[in-house]
Amino acid sequence: MLFSPWATVAIFFVVAVVVALLISAVPGIFTSKRPNRAKSEAYECGVPPTSAMIGRFPVRFYLVAMLFVIFDVEAASFYPWAVRLRDLGAFGLMEMVTFIVVLGVGYAYVWKKGGFSWR
Repeated sequence: MLFSPWATVAIFFVVAVVVALLISAVPGIFTSKRPNRAKSEAYECGVPPTSAMIGRFPVRFYLVAMLFVIFDVEAASFYPWAVRLRDLGAFGLMEMVTFIVVLGVGYAYVWKKGGFSWR
């Protein structure tokens, strides 16, 4: 055997770090740095801003965004479970039922508190 089993992991890690550093550094090296007023303005889908931002975004906006991410990540965990269901057997089924019950309780709690409304 030419490499140890951990050598491939180390090579993968080194390549990932080098690529991440290159992706971060190369644009800064090759871009022109000529700031102007148009570049400094907020971009709103090609529409010029009509007024200054008055006040702050309500916290509910961020709560809804976080809830979306949380429930989306939890929903993504169903696919690996479904693929391995036969191997997991009854234990895996009960684990997922427990997971769905906890997820449902959290969903009901957020709904009762009004976390899904935009008002």
